Amino acid sequence: MVSEYGKLIHYVNQDGRVNALYSSPSIYTDAKYALDKSWPLKTDDYFPYADRINAYWTGYFTSRPALKLYVRMMSGYYLAARQLEFFKGRIETGPTTEILADALAIAQHHDAVSGTSKQHVADDYAKRLFIGYKQAEDLVSNSLACMVESASASGCKNPRINFKQCPLLNISYCPPTEADLAPGKKLVVVVYNALGWKRADVVRIPVVNKNIIVQDSTGKEIESQLLPIVKESIAIRNYYATAYVGESPTSSPNYWLVFTATVPPLGFSSYVITSGKQAVAASIPQTFYKTDGSQSDSVEVGSGNLKLLYSANGGKFTQYFNKRNQVRSSLEQSFSYYSADDGSKDDHKDIQASGAYVFRPNGSFPIHPEGKVPVTILRGPLLDEVHQNINSWIYQITRVYKEKEHVEVEFTVGPIPIDNGIGKELVTQIQTDIKSNKTFYTDSNGRDFLKRIRDYRADWDLQVNQPAAGNYYPINLGLFLKDNNNEFSVLVDRSVGGSSLVDGQLELMLHRRLLNDDGRGVAEALNETVCALGKCMGLTVQGKYYIRIDSLGEGAKWRRSFGQEIYSPLLLAFTEQDGDKFTKFPVPTFTGIDPSYSLPDNVAIITLQELEDHTVLLRFAHLYEVDEDKDLSTKASVELKRLFPKRKINKIKELSLSANQERVEMEKKRLKWKAEAPSDSREVARGGPVDPTKLVVELAPMEIRTFVIDLSQSVPEGWKSHMSL
Repeated sequence: MVSEYGKLIHYVNQDGRVNALYSSPSIYTDAKYALDKSWPLKTDDYFPYADRINAYWTGYFTSRPALKLYVRMMSGYYLAARQLEFFKGRIETGPTTEILADALAIAQHHDAVSGTSKQHVADDYAKRLFIGYKQAEDLVSNSLACMVESASASGCKNPRINFKQCPLLNISYCPPTEADLAPGKKLVVVVYNALGWKRADVVRIPVVNKNIIVQDSTGKEIESQLLPIVKESIAIRNYYATAYVGESPTSSPNYWLVFTATVPPLGFSSYVITSGKQAVAASIPQTFYKTDGSQSDSVEVGSGNLKLLYSANGGKFTQYFNKRNQVRSSLEQSFSYYSADDGSKDDHKDIQASGAYVFRPNGSFPIHPEGKVPVTILRGPLLDEVHQNINSWIYQITRVYKEKEHVEVEFTVGPIPIDNGIGKELVTQIQTDIKSNKTFYTDSNGRDFLKRIRDYRADWDLQVNQPAAGNYYPINLGLFLKDNNNEFSVLVDRSVGGSSLVDGQLELMLHRRLLNDDGRGVAEALNETVCALGKCMGLTVQGKYYIRIDSLGEGAKWRRSFGQEIYSPLLLAFTEQDGDKFTKFPVPTFTGIDPSYSLPDNVAIITLQELEDHTVLLRFAHLYEVDEDKDLSTKASVELKRLFPKRKINKIKELSLSANQERVEMEKKRLKWKAEAPSDSREVARGGPVDPTKLVVELAPMEIRTFVIDLSQSVPEGWKSHMSL
């Protein structure tokens, strides 16, 4: 059957003066290249986009924030699962990561992670991710069991140990850790680190009993801390655990047990939790109340270098101070919401409501505490927490860790009230005294940071009729602003929308609940609900963002290194053991690389995967831009022999980024375009070829390199040779 286009092509070609044909991207590109002209360079992007007045496509930066977090969590989990599959050795039968890989690929669709699908379609994306996770979870458990039992890479098929994991740990639901340990029983926690460098991070697990102690794999007691689980968290836990698991929890934990895990690169450490005669010291709450009175007195929070000051009467941030580098700034955080415009006052031919795609506010309204609300401080040896019940649908916990120099803010938002028939878009603002002069910086897919200037575009004369929506940008990693003295950075745990609408201030949109469709194809309102325990409620979202202020030029180190830790959190697996039979694992701690080696601070390993033919797909990324950091924006080198210390590298091939062709062949076919070079044009640096003898990979700033490596399959000395004691 001939299409209408086919008919058009047929009759045009009959004329003879024009040759019409079905084109392709390559044909179009070749035609442009044949013009042999110089082309302008564009180094920024086209955000924010609007297709007409009042229709800025900046709402989808935040739409469906729970799904956005789920995709981010599964992406990090997938990275770790592939590593563990490689260390154990891929087998033809049994669980793999392939179903999760397919689900994550589908979730990258522009109507999936963007949050612009119908509700039942979004549910299907989440379902596919969960199915993929369950098979990857089995692979992770089996791999860890084989590795702690010291099985060889090829000889472990039926490990004895049964590891369990807790995908709902963020809402304090983790049945393996909630058992009341009987005498002689112990809970073993294996902590896996998917990053290429050693890290020390705080682990939080829910427990029932406070009479417990934490020990490392050598039997040394580890300093720990108990934090009470507040009733607001228990209510969310019970409701959402029932919704996701299908049955109500039979009991509730009383405390968060907190301890610091130190884990080698691409490896794991194990910790043992047992009943103790003396209880771990529980954090003592100190409570004061938010009022509108004088804020002359301050309360200090933080036992390490970082100190936060709160007004004793107002219960608000007032100051940030790092005594190590003497960085000090005023700091104030607040909540507000944008009332969603329903388009009812528009011309009937040009109605525009706020919806899944479009952010169209109709006024901004600050959120004030409802009456005399308590602010509670919990202090302890590892961290301090500040609990604030902002109102009936916003709860916030601010954490300051003794050994860290950033602020962690955990928010719980929802259900957003819609009783008045108006949709709302919740934001938080963090105000400092930094003189940013309309300028701020947002990441581009977690890689470059692009300069943004409020109400300004470099390429054209901008007319902004929506001051908020017209200045919103997608935030995948974070955003920051700076002046002549300091940098103020905020990192996020998922993709959200953000901006700087006031000098010295950064704003994040945390949640959206809307009652109208915006006419861009979804054909339903973005009004997410969850049903459980016989009732349906608007979606409650829990998440985190992180704050830090540095001296000018010092902020990139934290943004890049901690950004990797956010994306790749420590992976936890649990098993209960009888003290009489299993006092410790044969391999209690492990690193997959040379124990004396770690990746350079400016390099991340973003793929380590054994393929079906048993070759290894390996990707490295340089984390820094040119001139971003005085020490780390330089070429870096990775020693492959130390990355695979017990495996012989037989052959290595460099591929294109997507690993579908060899780089040598790709370079032969690459078109050499002429460019209208800007005044600051510099040749792009690249790492050199890999010497087959030295086997060292060079990476220039922002470079990503992809390789397929043929490794010998034997592991001569077994897993014990990889132990890092």
